[in-house]
Amino acid sequence: MANPRYLLYVLQTLLLTYFAAAYTALSERSLRALPGPGDDFDIKTGKLLSPILRPRVPGTPGSIAVQNHFIDFFKTTIPKWNVDLQNSTSKTPVTGDKEIPFVNLIITRDPPWATPGFSSRLTLVAHYDSKLTPKGFIGAIDSAASCAILMHAARSIDAALTAKWEKMQADGLDLEFEDQQGVQILFLDGEEAFKAWTAQDSLYGARSLAADMEATAHAAQSTFHNALSSISLFVLLDLLGAETPTVPSYFKTTHWAYKKMAKLENRLRSLALFDSSSKGASKSAAQPFLTELDKKGDRWMGGAIEDDHLPFMDRGVDVLHLIPLPFPRVWHTRDDDGDHLHMATVLDWSKLVTAFAAEWMELEGFLNTDHATSKHERDVHFAENTRVHDKSEL
Repeated sequence: MANPRYLLYVLQTLLLTYFAAAYTALSERSLRALPGPGDDFDIKTGKLLSPILRPRVPGTPGSIAVQNHFIDFFKTTIPKWNVDLQNSTSKTPVTGDKEIPFVNLIITRDPPWATPGFSSRLTLVAHYDSKLTPKGFIGAIDSAASCAILMHAARSIDAALTAKWEKMQADGLDLEFEDQQGVQILFLDGEEAFKAWTAQDSLYGARSLAADMEATAHAAQSTFHNALSSISLFVLLDLLGAETPTVPSYFKTTHWAYKKMAKLENRLRSLALFDSSSKGASKSAAQPFLTELDKKGDRWMGGAIEDDHLPFMDRGVDVLHLIPLPFPRVWHTRDDDGDHLHMATVLDWSKLVTAFAAEWMELEGFLNTDHATSKHERDVHFAENTRVHDKSEL
């Protein structure tokens, strides 16, 4: 009998080939219409970001509070998303025989006609835990900002997903043979080491969830034989939020997806939709985040950085890893807090991830473009704000 992991690799290769060929680019009007998070990313009062900016070591009240923040957001703001928890426990090098609880959040939205085992999922991922040390460590870049970005992306595409799927049903399509692509967001616990990074003291939540998803079998006639094989692409966000990041393309197998995101970034910049490259920004700030659009050769660094993708990649899942190299200056220091976020960069990542998800989900024509602004209108608005700011400095 053929090796199941080999069959999974073949199936995912075919799926990625399909998506690469079938991709429909978002129009300029759709890009202009992408909503920003506005005040929801305010580090003191923002509804999305500020509740995450606290110590959230696994098993502590801070961790539970952030879990509840995620659950409340999806249950009340975009209730069509399904929220599940995956629980595990483990001993750690600093807690002796005490079992520490780890809670992963699995948040999904599938077409209403989809059944388990027949829907593939774009999977957007970030870890939400923070390090035990130094005492009081917040981890704004590592990785509270990434979590808020994923919340914003889900909210931004929610209505368009509904509109697309309702139209498909109204058109009377044979939905059994139509699009069964959904979206999955994973908030992973226990990425950080408790003492020092080893294979055992790290990735607690990711290791548990990957094994659990592999063991969760679907019906025999399903397109995807388990929950793991339904992941069409695993997009991992980590260490995002510092100014002028450079994110390489780590994996040859997903370089095509990296190129799609890099092209989206270039389009957003050319339309003056990136805050970090707006008028008056420094030359370095105007450089792309994704620096290897035209990468050639076989120098890939996929194994250089250990992160939450490893337990999934080891089981055949394709990974797009969005992590800057070099790491931000504040990495694993007390300075990694809300005050050290470069907010223009955070806002730009939120636009880029939202655009990528919308394009992947073929939402062109379904995004609300009523409030899309032209480049001229944005330039006028920016100029007016700049003049007001300049006067206040006199």
